[in-house]
Amino acid sequence: MPPRVQSRRVSSILLPYLAPSSASIQPSSCPSQILSRQFSATSAPQTKLRREMFAWLNTEGAALKDHVPGETNYLPNPRNFNETNLKPFPHNDNFISESILSEELRNEIYTRVVKKKRSVRAVSVELGVEMKRIAAVVRLVELEQRQRAQGKPLALPYARAVHEMVPTTRLAEKGERQAWHEPINDLPAHPATGAQIFYPVPESRSFTRVDAGRVFSAAPALENERREAISHPSDLAEDVLNKKPGAIEMVGKGDNAREVLLPADARIPHPHLVKMELDRIAFPEERRQIVERNVKRIARQDEIEKSRREKAEAWRERSIRHIEPEGGRFDFRFQNVEFSKQTTGANGRSHKAPGRRYGVPNQSHKRGVTKIPTRVEA
Repeated sequence: MPPRVQSRRVSSILLPYLAPSSASIQPSSCPSQILSRQFSATSAPQTKLRREMFAWLNTEGAALKDHVPGETNYLPNPRNFNETNLKPFPHNDNFISESILSEELRNEIYTRVVKKKRSVRAVSVELGVEMKRIAAVVRLVELEQRQRAQGKPLALPYARAVHEMVPTTRLAEKGERQAWHEPINDLPAHPATGAQIFYPVPESRSFTRVDAGRVFSAAPALENERREAISHPSDLAEDVLNKKPGAIEMVGKGDNAREVLLPADARIPHPHLVKMELDRIAFPEERRQIVERNVKRIARQDEIEKSRREKAEAWRERSIRHIEPEGGRFDFRFQNVEFSKQTTGANGRSHKAPGRRYGVPNQSHKRGVTKIPTRVEA
């Protein structure tokens, strides 16, 4: 690093190198005069953009300093000042501020699920809230009640301020139709659908979503008898729900075995809504009968899932042996472990293998794994 120049004067020898190439150096009239370059310490004048910023803060921006309760405090849309503004960034039309649940709607969800013992699926359809969000709301309300009982303070002022400054989904009044908070039948993209496949099909053959799923899974085509038995792809949802033999086919062998990709009608969270829409198209004047059939489908689906969970829990309890020593404070549980190729895998490192000795750590020690409760037991 060169030594620092101590003098504030610049020698005339360096001027040809410091001056622009187009500028001509005029000799000084006074040879004794030494050209110098003084470094000023005064503050630089404000730029044009800085002056415009302060001018906007004193005029239009002054109205955004204090927000109006119940309305968003976003910048107005320069294209249309009259429309409801849900875009915090005026020049980014793709970013839209999503609504959050109001306190009334959140408490109504907890009341219907916990106190009225309604199923999560039915509440999701009635209020237009996704089932995962309903489970999260129930957990959070229970946590709040537990903290209130323990005397712990809650950040209520912060919650009120957030609800006043962002859009919220209100609970409909009695007799009004509840506005949906979000789509409840969204389906994430399946990894098998990421490949681009060119599959020629003759024009005389019908090609539905059922056939597309089998092509993505590299499964053979359906036989004509089974194809004719499927009038609509949503028919497979009933077979999957009832655990009908052959409803879920497997492709591959051993560890490479995978399920055949089912159509979206059978994989969405609420497949009964597809049946309800088909009934509306077929019987547009029988509204009451359509609603009754849909309620029966929901009740039947919840009953089947409940009995399935009970059977799984009963099987798990039968496989565990409980030992309670006399005078002890602990309950020991022993479960039989089967060591076979099906449980440990061909290389002994299958995810179904018990314990960490096979290279599979406990779920609580993995990164990126949800470690909080993900369901609420009724």
